[in-house]
Amino acid sequence: MEKRSKSISLVCFGFGLTAKYFVKELLKNKYKINLITTSRSKSFNKKFLNINYKNFYFDNNKFDKKIKKYILNASHILVSVPPRDRKDFVIENFYNEISLNKKIKWLGYLSSTSVYGNYDGKWVNEKSKLLTNNDTGINRIIAENEWLKLNRYHFVPVRIFRLSGIYSPERNIFLRLVNKQIRYVKKENHFFSRIHVADIAQVLFKSLIYSKSGEIYNVADNKPCSYDQTISYACSLMGIQAPSSISFQSLNEGEMKNFYKDSKKVSNAKIKKDLKVELYFPTYKEGFKSILNNIFNR
Repeated sequence: MEKRSKSISLVCFGFGLTAKYFVKELLKNKYKINLITTSRSKSFNKKFLNINYKNFYFDNNKFDKKIKKYILNASHILVSVPPRDRKDFVIENFYNEISLNKKIKWLGYLSSTSVYGNYDGKWVNEKSKLLTNNDTGINRIIAENEWLKLNRYHFVPVRIFRLSGIYSPERNIFLRLVNKQIRYVKKENHFFSRIHVADIAQVLFKSLIYSKSGEIYNVADNKPCSYDQTISYACSLMGIQAPSSISFQSLNEGEMKNFYKDSKKVSNAKIKKDLKVELYFPTYKEGFKSILNNIFNR
């Protein structure tokens, strides 16, 4: 465990929900943040909560070159931009700045549990073989390896976080049910794991204190289960009838079909042991109740 400063210079490649919840968690813990972000919008100055921050344009190989000096001076970097076409565009464009910056204390790369592929419903942990054979998972494996090389050869303090299916007050099963956007398959022995976005933020925050450079962490809750179980539970909370399922054969090739081809239970033992994480939402049941209460109590 290293001594940490409560004042950090944070560069977020991508400033979506997870990055925003991470910043909220830092503020909750009285951190002072000099914040720089990227997005596919034009460069601008903006405010998030009580932080004035600079956003720089970054899309694949096009970016605002002014960001380079901020990367060279960052103490913390969070990467949530997904890889594409076998490339991680953050490494592709900013390899020199990241490898030359000796001030970096922590770099978090957000990967996905899709790297594991199909385990026929068995448990996986961070040492399990990566069996994925779909594009999304293969892109993630390539990106993880590139980040770990930066750790190995340039001593960049990288941590990899393999995220399960994310849900949040902003994006959740209740909104999909209300908007009739639910499509699901009832499939024997189909397990997957999920995580509330506030718990991802907690894991990232705890990793600033307890994690070791070069480590990989699964981020999942305690209760892997099938998608139709979560739908049934959400419908019971709302007092509505569950929508009808569709057949696996009717799915087109793509992400949804890949989702149902893979079945695994993701172990979160390492984040509990090494990062001393106590989940705010140990299972989807606590998470769903909390979200529904917020929706009705607005």
